[in-house]
Amino acid sequence: MFENLVGNNEVKKMFMDSLKSKSILHSYIFYGPEGVGKKLFALQYAKAIMCNEEGKCSDKCESCVKINSGSNPDLMLVDPDGKTVKIDQIRKMQEKIAEKPIISDKKVYIIDNADLMTEESQNCLLKTLEECPKYAIIILVISNESRLLATIKSRCVKIKFNKISDNELKKHFIDFTDEQISLMNGSFLYADTINKRQEDYNNIARIVNKLEKGTFIELTEEAEVLYTNKENAIELLEHLNVILMKKKLINSIMYVEKTKRKIWANNNYEMCIDYLLLNLWKVSRG
Repeated sequence: MFENLVGNNEVKKMFMDSLKSKSILHSYIFYGPEGVGKKLFALQYAKAIMCNEEGKCSDKCESCVKINSGSNPDLMLVDPDGKTVKIDQIRKMQEKIAEKPIISDKKVYIIDNADLMTEESQNCLLKTLEECPKYAIIILVISNESRLLATIKSRCVKIKFNKISDNELKKHFIDFTDEQISLMNGSFLYADTINKRQEDYNNIARIVNKLEKGTFIELTEEAEVLYTNKENAIELLEHLNVILMKKKLINSIMYVEKTKRKIWANNNYEMCIDYLLLNLWKVSRG
């Protein structure tokens, strides 16, 4: 049932146990790092909950067939409208929840990136969580738990998702090298870009090597990848953090994070990189 999903085997077992015992609750929060498959797990769990053949999910089950085709009226997926999940989206969901199931015995509502709900959206959702119909299940998929109101969190069962192990990723990405698997950092988030950006990532690794062995001039020359990739700077800096963490250069990470904040604040980009390199160099020399 969940065999096609990668990683988080503890969550799979939890789902299987709940389905077997029919102990399905009314509201969940799926939380954890980005890119580990939380939304896919939510959709598969919803499919199993709504299956009319007790989770067998065969071609004879109308609910499963319609979920596969994206036309099951008892399943609703709410995605952010722009940068937020707006109150009108929650109100529309509430209207649908009031309607009884059509195909299955249950209805499932998945709010993806629910941590992007506005405060008024969350307050609007709160009433539904407090008075959820017996046939309805609500799943909030989030990456940043701190953005949710305490009143929302207190009314949901939290399911934690962890990073995917390198061994699990390797089974899925059989053509990736060990280095590429390591670059994924336990997530699918950058899987599509790793091959395309491999040279940039190699250059970032060389920056760290120059910190350990080279001169400051060599460091700045190696850092051309940062100076010339303003549009991808945040991604490259996050990758730099991964390498620094693996090499246990923890004190350097603070300056990468400060540089990211400077870029977000629209400070002069070249000066941001100058600031980063100078401070990385100072830290590397004690």
